Amino acid sequence: MKYLASILGYGAYIPRFRIEAKEISRVHTGGAERAPVRQKSVPGPDEDSLTIAYEAARYALRRAGIDPSLVEALYVGSESPPYAVKPSATVIAEALGFSRKLYGIDMEFACKAGTTALISVAGLIGAGVIKYGMAIGTDTAQGSPGDELEYTAAAGAAAYLLGPATEKAAAYIEHVYSYVTDTPDFWRREGQKYPVHTFRFTGEPAYFHHIVSAAKGLMEETGLSPKDFKYVVFHQPNVKFPQRVAEMLGFSQEQLKPGLLSGDIGNTYAAASLIGLASTLDVAAPGDRILVVSFGSGAGSDAISLVVGNCIEEVRSRAPTVAKLVARAKIVDYAIYLKYRGMIER
Repeated sequence: MKYLASILGYGAYIPRFRIEAKEISRVHTGGAERAPVRQKSVPGPDEDSLTIAYEAARYALRRAGIDPSLVEALYVGSESPPYAVKPSATVIAEALGFSRKLYGIDMEFACKAGTTALISVAGLIGAGVIKYGMAIGTDTAQGSPGDELEYTAAAGAAAYLLGPATEKAAAYIEHVYSYVTDTPDFWRREGQKYPVHTFRFTGEPAYFHHIVSAAKGLMEETGLSPKDFKYVVFHQPNVKFPQRVAEMLGFSQEQLKPGLLSGDIGNTYAAASLIGLASTLDVAAPGDRILVVSFGSGAGSDAISLVVGNCIEEVRSRAPTVAKLVARAKIVDYAIYLKYRGMIER
């Protein structure tokens, strides 16, 4: 079978600091709020979406085992770049020693920016424009203090080093499908510090409609069905949404389980689906087929079908697993959280 591109290496990074949802609830509601996650990741005082992207990319390069100077594309998806005017891709590419002949792009499409970066780089490889490229999803998202988003807006990154189909691949990208409408449930205007949302659009017309449409579209084009996939990864703004959409599409909770991390790290936005995929690759076996479906701010979803390669065990042994990154948690209180997030003016 002809594949669009292969994943030669992958890596994730999750800041070690966590704040428990019950601590946020204690401050704002006296503990009365029922939180959608158990805890969420918090970037340290010296971390932002660029630095955590670099860490994930470093792991992906280590797993791929190729000369970084051969990498000719770097697409970085994020909605929380550290600079209003200055690309992250150039900084990461230079720090890692990528080729100076580089298609370097910072891209935005909220929580699906990471999967869109992956599809874009795979397309360059499939078209023969480049041989090796990297896609990154990274975010250090914020929610306004006391807002519902504060319970889940978290930090994390995932990076994928792509190349042509080869026997040394960790996985192969089999098929992609995107579905887009203009259904605004989440946005932030220029100059606003925090995003705003319209919850009456978040569920049925936004999250569920887009994910179901993208997943069904991919399966219709490929002739695949839920039983053909060993695992499935859905965007995870909370724990319940991906569980519900899995049931709607005919997937079991066992298929979903390896990539469902939102309860322990929150919603990592542009990185969420890609971290879920990394966690799934950490346990997958050769020949397993994986479906990944992202979702971005009530406007679109990407669906990606992958087949795990024979070298998966060797590749994943070269860098920390997602489970190891999740387990190294250090709990902070609300005051430290505010300090680390720059929400206290000094």
